Amino acid sequence: MFPRPSRSLMLRVVATALVAFPFATHPILAQTSTPGEFSSSTQALLASLEPVSSRSAAPAMGGGQSYQAYGSNNGFVNHLTFEGGGGFNAPIGNDTPFITWGGNVNLGGGFRFNNRLSLLAEYQFIDDKLPGSLIAEANAQGGDAHIWSFTLDPVLDLFPKHKDDLYLTGGGGFYRKLTSFTDPEETIICGYFCYPGYENVIVSHFSSNQGGLNLGLGITRRLGSPDMGGDERLKLFAEARYIWIDTPKIGTTDGLGRTELLPVTLGLRW
Repeated sequence: MFPRPSRSLMLRVVATALVAFPFATHPILAQTSTPGEFSSSTQALLASLEPVSSRSAAPAMGGGQSYQAYGSNNGFVNHLTFEGGGGFNAPIGNDTPFITWGGNVNLGGGFRFNNRLSLLAEYQFIDDKLPGSLIAEANAQGGDAHIWSFTLDPVLDLFPKHKDDLYLTGGGGFYRKLTSFTDPEETIICGYFCYPGYENVIVSHFSSNQGGLNLGLGITRRLGSPDMGGDERLKLFAEARYIWIDTPKIGTTDGLGRTELLPVTLGLRW
């Protein structure tokens, strides 16, 4: 009878078989003919045995897919923000006897730094009437005050992740105020046919260009929902601001200096 092999000999045979089996069966390693190519063939074996999911995810680790996804969600265009609205405004402070209620239009656009802080460049037009006592003092029949402004205004959202949010805003810039007095004048009005009538014409006016400040508080309500196919950045806003304009005093009339208003505006922001 043949002698019984030792345990160490059996282990060496099994280990040799386990090492030789991949080289005999794998097509890449089967072509290996020199010991110097052993390490490269081993690397090729490991690469070929790597799971498909790991190989497909490898480019993302290098920044390709991850960078594109970040750019599509956080590119420059996605940081732009716009608003538009209108409302009414009331005089306060020293302007109460010299200006009445009126309307306003507000348009703005700017850059959203993050979900809390934005910077808007805003244009606002305010149209107010003049009180009867001031019109009578000017020996006129009517009058109005128009204010144009271009300002830079930061907006700070306090609860940006909620459907309903509060925000603070304020800033300053350029304001132009034009006060006009009018009288009706007989003229010919033409449409489908011409007929005599009256039209208000400006008989006197004065204007000024100066700086001004504003400070406000507002509330927004998110309208869009991604689940419903909408844009979650679309919001309805309502705000009230205090506006202070350093308008100069004109002539000897008291009170036509500093202008203070309280505009209330409703609109959409995106």
